[in-house]
Amino acid sequence: MQRRLLGECLHLAAIFDLKNMSKRLVALFVLDQVLGIVAMAVAVFWSAGRMDWWPGWAAVAVWLAFYAAMDLLVLRLNPELMVERLSPPAGAKTWDRIILSVLRLLQLARYILAGLDQRHGWTNGFPPAAQFSGWIVCVLSYALLLWAMASNNFFSQVVRIQSDRGHAVATNGPYRYVRHPAYVGMILFELAMPILLASWAAVSVSGVCAILLILRTALEDCALKKELSGYDGYARQVRYRLLPGIW
Repeated sequence: MQRRLLGECLHLAAIFDLKNMSKRLVALFVLDQVLGIVAMAVAVFWSAGRMDWWPGWAAVAVWLAFYAAMDLLVLRLNPELMVERLSPPAGAKTWDRIILSVLRLLQLARYILAGLDQRHGWTNGFPPAAQFSGWIVCVLSYALLLWAMASNNFFSQVVRIQSDRGHAVATNGPYRYVRHPAYVGMILFELAMPILLASWAAVSVSGVCAILLILRTALEDCALKKELSGYDGYARQVRYRLLPGIW
């Protein structure tokens, strides 16, 4: 209920004065991000049974950097996305809600499994160089996601045609190379995070997450072709959804 009321307040603020949105609403938006980071950190360290685990802190550092950059990006370039993130409006596809719900559960399970793997030693001999490489890929994948967000004024956490905002096709930045660059970043992150956390159990869960994101890409692409004016022509110009030359 509180989240819904907050979303309604933000929606009204977005209509009347986005640029002068109150400091209190901004603080609530940032608090929402902080609570998400805390929840993930608790899942990792509680399941690991220890705090002195450097891959866990490396993951926290990535989350902090990403959310801080995203908050600055949203508040500076597109504050309407604040409303979208805190209280997604009506119009989201039913299949998308289902996929997102499953994804969130699997992502939580991944962090818990990675912590339990660390506690019980299920995975042995994971090279530190591979873990560091995983961390680098996590950082780069989030950088790609931020680039996509900055290049798309209609970037949303749910799949919907934003006719209330004059939805138009994004063609700048990474959208010049593939139609869904944000998904490229998310898939890379899903595959790299369990490597950072050195857990084959978590890798298996992240693999399922990656498959769900590929499915979401295909379903969103079909929806945009059918419902968003100009997208079909854009799809003929930018032929590939995720990987140039492949798909």
